[in-house]
Amino acid sequence: METSYTSLSVAIRELQEEGYTEDFNLCNAGVENKTKKTIYPADKLEVVKYYRFEGKSNPADNTVLYVIETATGEKGLLVDAYGAYSGHIPRGLVAKLRISR
Repeated sequence: METSYTSLSVAIRELQEEGYTEDFNLCNAGVENKTKKTIYPADKLEVVKYYRFEGKSNPADNTVLYVIETATGEKGLLVDAYGAYSGHIPRGLVAKLRISR
């Protein structure tokens, strides 16, 4: 059964308690672990699951929370408040994040 969360903050807190503690960011080369300054291309990470949240005042204000595991065993979260399609993200990563253009 798939877990659903009432808010982004609840999801982050509970997933961190499950061991997804690394903080990932989108970058031109892939996904960066902000703490360790390590970049992973699409073929070195797996999106385990993702959750979509709509803004309360504007349904167009979508946020997606990605639960990610890397080839080196790092487990963490990536919050995409603006949509991966808005930047210069590699095509392989866009496909990995299940973003349609």
